[in-house]
Amino acid sequence: MTYFQRLIINMLTFISLSVLLPQMVHVQSIMMALLASFVLSILNALIKPILTIISFPLTLLTLGFFSFVINALMLQFTSSFVGTHNFGFSSFGAALLVAIIMSVVNMIVTEHQMEKYQAS
Repeated sequence: MTYFQRLIINMLTFISLSVLLPQMVHVQSIMMALLASFVLSILNALIKPILTIISFPLTLLTLGFFSFVINALMLQFTSSFVGTHNFGFSSFGAALLVAIIMSVVNMIVTEHQMEKYQAS
């Protein structure tokens, strides 16, 4: 999956979750969702590897489930950079739920892309 496809999928996920879970996820507009997706990709490239290395023992101890906490932290950082009145979550638990849902969505889309690639 290309970088732009991942940006669009994350943007659509943010918009969908703000409609499905309006009490937990706030996205002001489509442009804010796109900006949040872009900021998230930058944070995932720069900060997430450092947090992943630091938290490796805890991630190993929890059989990988702590990676969802790291993803939720990335979403909280994204919210603070974009602005909580433009893009945000009602709580850390909401960010954790969104992180889990986004992981599942990205896994499904990536798996579909792999099947399509292998079929050709």
